[in-house]
Amino acid sequence: MLRVAAPDAIPQAPERLQEWLGHGYQASMEWMGETAERRADPRALWPQVRSVIMLGMNYGPDSDPLATLDQRDRATISVYARNRDYHDVIKGKLKELAGFLAGRTEADVKVFVDTAPVMEKPLAQAAGLGWQGKHTVLVSRDLGNWLFLGAIFTSADLAIDEPETDRCGSCRRCLDICPTNAFPAPYQLDSRRCISYLTIEHKGHIDSDLREGIGNRVFGCDDCLAVCPWNKFAQTGREVKLRQREDLAAIPLAELARLDDAAFRERFAGTPIKRTGRDRFLRNVLIAIGNSGEASLAGEAMACLDDASPLVRAMAVWAASRLSPSDEFEGLAARHRPCETDPAVLGEWAAAFKAMEIA
Repeated sequence: MLRVAAPDAIPQAPERLQEWLGHGYQASMEWMGETAERRADPRALWPQVRSVIMLGMNYGPDSDPLATLDQRDRATISVYARNRDYHDVIKGKLKELAGFLAGRTEADVKVFVDTAPVMEKPLAQAAGLGWQGKHTVLVSRDLGNWLFLGAIFTSADLAIDEPETDRCGSCRRCLDICPTNAFPAPYQLDSRRCISYLTIEHKGHIDSDLREGIGNRVFGCDDCLAVCPWNKFAQTGREVKLRQREDLAAIPLAELARLDDAAFRERFAGTPIKRTGRDRFLRNVLIAIGNSGEASLAGEAMACLDDASPLVRAMAVWAASRLSPSDEFEGLAARHRPCETDPAVLGEWAAAFKAMEIA
């Protein structure tokens, strides 16, 4: 799916971006502010651009992506990550198209896939690919909202397409389903509360008041995407779709909790998950274990209490405290707490004692 926008088609972008940054909704993504000027105007990124080609590729699932949320001893991984890293997939296709365009027009071209300061979603709406829904994700009348976006900037003057109209109407399914209330208002996303941000981009400890909402989502979150009623048009088969790896769906949490760095890299080679790193991923897995309610998984949390990463140890304490009887947890503390030196991990021990009313 391909459409073309003018480089000056999003004049409202600078003001909206600054308002979003002013609320602190970017969380720890400092680069959003550092690149704001170039991000808000394609011409600031590349002065020679005369046309912006926006492309969308459907990656919609063939089954309900939320079905695994009820399998509490299993991991739920976002649909987009159950495949090769989309940067590689999309960029290769964009380069082919850009090369064809350059050969036909002798114009200069530049290809971007989520790695440069380009506001893909506003540009895609301006080009007519779809509109930004109330969950801030692009929605297409033809493909729903399971879309990877890419951009080709060119110095060629191309025919410009008409922008798409917002068709969300009064629907607010995407807002109401969010487990952590990450939408302070329609069309606004607070990354600080977004499960996708927390489990993928966030490098530190996850606030305790957000952990239960994460459930068994160990990488990303599809809730707001999955409930969009426009998705019914993405199942028509009229477009080529990226297919997901079945081995990345509903993986037992116990299996993931045992991954060392080498095993993690091998298991998730070529996927977006690998870029997050083993320690952050296990942090997420242990949160899911703590949310599982499965006493049989307590041993997996206990085994991580001696992990080399404080990020992992902290969530191991939290998970163990939720799954272990108080007397057993006291025994764990007696063995592990005296050796602990990391302030955050010690804080988790203290918080666990308080929650369990252990002196």
